[in-house]
Amino acid sequence: MRRLLEFVRRLRRANGSPPRHKTPAGSARGRCAILVVALTSSAIAGDLQPAGLATTRTDLNPKDQARVTAITRPTSDFSRPEQFELMQGGAGTSRKDVSRDSFSQSSANLTFEEEGTFKLGNALFRKNWVSSPSSTQASDGLGPLFNERACQNCHLKDGRGRPPQGDAGTTSMFLRLAREANSAEEKAALADHRLLNVPDPVYGTQLQELAVPGLRGEGRMHVDYQERPVALADGTVISLRKPSYSVVDPGYGPLDPRTTLSPRLTPPMIGLGLIEQIAPADILAHADPDDRNGDGISGRPNIVRDGQGGELTLGRFGWKAQTASIRQQAADAFAGDIGISTPEAPKHWGDCTAAQEKCLAMPNGVQQRLGPVEAPPPVMDLVTFYSQNLAVPARRDLDRPDVLAGKKIFYEAGCIACHTPKFVTRRGTPNTAQAFQLIWPYSDFLLHDMGPDLADGQAVGEATGNEWRTPPLWGIGLTETVNGNSFFLHDGRARSLTEAILWHGGEAQKARDRFAAADAADRDALLKFLESL
Repeated sequence: MRRLLEFVRRLRRANGSPPRHKTPAGSARGRCAILVVALTSSAIAGDLQPAGLATTRTDLNPKDQARVTAITRPTSDFSRPEQFELMQGGAGTSRKDVSRDSFSQSSANLTFEEEGTFKLGNALFRKNWVSSPSSTQASDGLGPLFNERACQNCHLKDGRGRPPQGDAGTTSMFLRLAREANSAEEKAALADHRLLNVPDPVYGTQLQELAVPGLRGEGRMHVDYQERPVALADGTVISLRKPSYSVVDPGYGPLDPRTTLSPRLTPPMIGLGLIEQIAPADILAHADPDDRNGDGISGRPNIVRDGQGGELTLGRFGWKAQTASIRQQAADAFAGDIGISTPEAPKHWGDCTAAQEKCLAMPNGVQQRLGPVEAPPPVMDLVTFYSQNLAVPARRDLDRPDVLAGKKIFYEAGCIACHTPKFVTRRGTPNTAQAFQLIWPYSDFLLHDMGPDLADGQAVGEATGNEWRTPPLWGIGLTETVNGNSFFLHDGRARSLTEAILWHGGEAQKARDRFAAADAADRDALLKFLESL
């Protein structure tokens, strides 16, 4: 641990400030102004002014701004690939051969020294934590209640998780728990963004299936599926499976009757550092909460508290865009999934609640010589750096005629209204590897109402029970190669890209219906395009 401390001190850099992306349409700027006014006057309590919500980019001169506007404008030429389209993660794109490790490569533009930092972070990401007390130096503190012992055990091969399969367990899909606010204090905390939602009074924010010796786990997630046939316009019938969720063998009595169960599949880790460096204004430029342009798409930002300073800022990570930074995302996972305390989330007993007295009586893994938490700053520095620098794989087959035809269908069907193709990251990033990069995530990172079929009924910050953040599509075509399955959406209910598209509703209903009405050749072409990402 001493060696890690020394190493991190040498590598620690000054932190930069977040930025913005601008669309060519002048109306987008107007929407941003309206949005921020609305947030400050209604969604945010008191006279608080949101931080990190600039509506113009200050990192670009007029010449660079014009270049960014031009290069991020959606194409109308589908006769050939666009310039730089191959390198969908910018200069950091991995050009390594496709394999099960395609999501585990470091950004290609790291320095030699940074490669060493990445490898140390990888080691900590794979590290199995153990229960306290332990003879293993600086590795104890697991739980007492937990879902897994290591980050890598949830983020399988740095890719997406999978729903439970018989007795195979649920280590890469969890049940989030939340209920409506009861008291005036709870309602005030939600209004002031001090709480994202209200946890179950006994089981907390997440169902923990595992426990250290001497303690009982909280129960098991159980999933029932009902098959639902869907007929496409050409007569093809696709079977969709609709899940329903329950908790089996609850270890600490019944859940609150108002507690909702929201299943969450672990998402892929690639490109997170690039997403973190998209200017807030570039994301806000796509927001249209009142659908002023009448296209049926009403993307909204999730405004959350920054975990470090407590300022209001833009959420961009998680299924409901509830987290503002990778570091906070990692800290929340350490606390909620493994039961490890960090400076950002100093919860030595993880998600144990006041109602779980035996859990709170268990020993923790704090060692004062290393600091007041179980995972001290050097651990967080390295895990964060690793998470920020998992490379996006290069595109494949992007010049094939069927892929280009599928790209045209994707654009013309209206999919890019939510799956925004391109951004240019800001200048002045903490790590130059992410600075001023043209990237192709195919996401607007905003919240969209996806209809009642995909609704979980659980509000998270500004996100309602019907809303989900648009997930990035880069790397989606390598899911089966990396993870050995093709489970998609927030709960893995979709067993193919076709099923995932057919589950789209709400704001995405029109695009979904165009796919369902297309002939087989056009559907196959669109899928070929997605598989090339």
